[in-house]
Amino acid sequence: MMLAVAALTTSAAHAQTLTYDQALRDAVANAPGAVAGRAGVSAAQADARAAGSLPDPRVSIGIENYPVSGPPAFSLSRDDMTMGRVGFQQDLPNLAKRHAAQAQARAVIATAEASQATKLREVRLGAGQAWIDLAYAERRLAALDTVLLFLRSLPSAARAAVTTGSVRPGQTLTTDQEIAALDDRRDELMAAVARARAMLARWTGVSAPEIAGDMPAIDLAPARLRDALSLHSDMVLAEAGIQRAQADVDAARAEKRPDWGVEVAYQRRDPRYGDMVSAGVSMSLPLFARSRQNPRIEARKSAQAQAEAAREETRRTLAADLEAALADHQMHHSQWQRARDVLLPLARKRADLEIASYSAGRASLADAIEAKTALADAELTVLDREALVAADSVRLTITFGSADR
Repeated sequence: MMLAVAALTTSAAHAQTLTYDQALRDAVANAPGAVAGRAGVSAAQADARAAGSLPDPRVSIGIENYPVSGPPAFSLSRDDMTMGRVGFQQDLPNLAKRHAAQAQARAVIATAEASQATKLREVRLGAGQAWIDLAYAERRLAALDTVLLFLRSLPSAARAAVTTGSVRPGQTLTTDQEIAALDDRRDELMAAVARARAMLARWTGVSAPEIAGDMPAIDLAPARLRDALSLHSDMVLAEAGIQRAQADVDAARAEKRPDWGVEVAYQRRDPRYGDMVSAGVSMSLPLFARSRQNPRIEARKSAQAQAEAAREETRRTLAADLEAALADHQMHHSQWQRARDVLLPLARKRADLEIASYSAGRASLADAIEAKTALADAELTVLDREALVAADSVRLTITFGSADR
């Protein structure tokens, strides 16, 4: 018992209230996936600073004209052509190749940023849905507890009615049966609360989150969501793929242009002779473009066409997913309004009438219990349907809306 009290005290001490917006902000700030996405962008930006730069120069050291036969064999000083050599070499890739490397690096950054946006969307969506699940699970639990509080007051009244003969003894068992059934549902709701709280803790990093503040707005703006499709991270990722494919085509074409190189060397000979300096320029010769560069260019063009087709496939998929989700949202919204405005008032009115009739002796205890249980079902149905609408709104807003909503 003391351990249970200590555990409850510790949990309460670490509890932290979170509004919906706070949950999203904490998730973006603390979720490991969000941190990994930011690190990926930083890595791509760091790599881009080196893109298109000249390769490292090379230094060469050696001996030239070293005799291995004849009278001066194996001597460094007996032949006037023997010299030590120190050289400096620098490769100069053609400018088109360097520009293509820079474009490839920019495409990698765009890909990393789009991947980060996708990860942030997943994080915000997970936190938002967990917040909604916890909020509505707690509301369902509160509604069921209200019904149970009423039903638990009936058994004593029923037993008193048995002594007066107005209620049969077997009818008193009906209340206990309904209470037991609702207790089962309460256990399920308690588990749902615990699961939702665990998921919210997982996304936000808060050990014992508690719901605070108002529910997020349920109303949507379908036209705005449709307009935002072009800014969706999946579309940005597809555009980055096309950008990378175009840079790859440019890089392949640059292979048909010659690269250059320069070399300077200082040669030192025996003090009896003068030292020397050599300089030179080298150039690559892409003479076999038909068998080397051209096939690579065609391959990169095919990859670019593939990326463009993938972008169109992404656009169609997003548009279809949005319209299907909007249709489901409209259905869920209509069902919620019907349950709230029609089914729940009817169930409440029936429960009031049956309880009044039971109090007046014109209805049985079973009738009152059935009506009250039906009211509980109606209240839970309203909350279930409202939770679906709220979850739809969160999912649509985060998945298809702008990043700040």
